[in-house]
This record gives sequence, structure tokens and C-alpha cells, in this order.
Amino acid sequence: MEPLNTDEIARYQRHILLPEIGGAGQQKLKTSRVLVIGAGGLGAPVLQYLAAAGVGTIGLVDDDRVSLSNLQRQVIHDTGTIGELKTQSAVDAMARLNPHVRTVRFEERFEISNAARLLAGFHLLIDGSDNFDTRYAAADAAEVAKIPLVTGAVGRFDGSVTTLKPYESSTDGVLNPSYRDLFPSPPPAGLIPSCAEAGIVGALTGVIGTLMAMEAIKLITGAGEPLIGRLLLYDALSARFDSIRYKRKRSKAAAE
Repeated sequence: MEPLNTDEIARYQRHILLPEIGGAGQQKLKTSRVLVIGAGGLGAPVLQYLAAAGVGTIGLVDDDRVSLSNLQRQVIHDTGTIGELKTQSAVDAMARLNPHVRTVRFEERFEISNAARLLAGFHLLIDGSDNFDTRYAAADAAEVAKIPLVTGAVGRFDGSVTTLKPYESSTDGVLNPSYRDLFPSPPPAGLIPSCAEAGIVGALTGVIGTLMAMEAIKLITGAGEPLIGRLLLYDALSARFDSIRYKRKRSKAAAE
């Protein structure tokens, strides 16, 4: 394990001062490998804060290019990167922020067909996608790979975030819930409008994306209590946070 060098110790001093993280936690961040789906509204703050925190290797999956309408919320990009691949724009921004972070680019969509290949070698998955097909693919793939998943969603003025480790049991010996225990199946096509159709306030993605980055840091360092079995809800208009608990659903055989 490569130790923190002098520059890294100075860079991460405020982390190291925290008893919940300390030098050992910062070393865990340095050796961690995190895969992020999406360099959009949620992915932007996730990538920025994980890079700033010193996550050693950050993988990024996105097949889109930067457009002018993205810049109201996707703050890792800028006017000068319009037309570039989002993976390239984001990787360049992370390199400027922290040269100690290694990055891996995947210019493709995250799907069940390529999930095992994309997840190989990563310790944690963060889903900042904006469609249900990718969300369910990410949740199913992370469960099979037995790696934690942090997933968030936003729309108009509302957002949510939760953390999933369905392959592990809670203190009472019951398996943690899966994504499908929370959302059994995707909604019918067209039922929920996209951000392009309904609009979204840009700062909301910063709130939810930053919470997702915080969950990742907690999972990596062991600090605090992750949102396992809890869905954190944020209503920006009322400036209110709420949390709901959800559990593993018993199978029909177990119920009988």
C-alpha cells in the first residue's frame, strides 16, 4: 500500500484531523476504486467531491457530449467544453482539481450486457443516471457483484438518495433490502416526465449529488451510518428533509 506523500498529507489535512477519518481513512480513500455512472447533474458534484477527497481511482461511464443546456446544473463542464465528450471534459476537470487521482473513461452506456466488465476491479458503484433502465441495471449488477451502490434521483424541486448493500445482513440477521424492495419495477414509459420535459432547478442536483458523495466517503472510510434501508427525501421548495425506512420483502415461500 503506497503511503500518503507530503503533498497529499497537506492536501487532506482537514480530513486527517477528523477522528472518524484520520490518516487510516484517508489511506482507504487513496486505495479505493469507485465507478460513477453519468457525468451529468448528479455525477458532476459526485466526481468533483470524490476527486477532491482523494479517491484513488475514479471510473466514469457516459456516452453523451456536453451541450449548452447542460451547463445550468452540470457544473463540472463549462462553456469551453461544449461539444466534447462528457467523460473527457469531466476527467480534465478532475485532473485540474487533484493530480493524484487516477481516472478511467468508459464512453458507453451502462447496461446489463456490459455491467460485469465495467464493474470489474471497482469497490463501489455510484449511479447518477437519469433513466430507469440504467438505474435498475446498476442496482441488479451491483447486487450480483456484491459491491455497495449509492443511487440518487432528482426532478423539478425534489430529490432522493439511498445506499444499498443487499448482499449483507443487518444486525438482526435479516438481509438488507434491495433496490427492487424499494421500487419493485420501473414505471410505465412516459408516466414520469424527464428533466428536459418538466424542468429542474440546477442547484438541486448539487444538493443530492453532494449527499451521494458523502455516502461514498462514509462507506469507504467506515465513518458514520450509511443510508442502508433508508431513503432520504429532499423538498427544495420547503427546505425540508425527510427519511423513510424500507425493508427486505419476504419471499412468498418464506411467508408461507
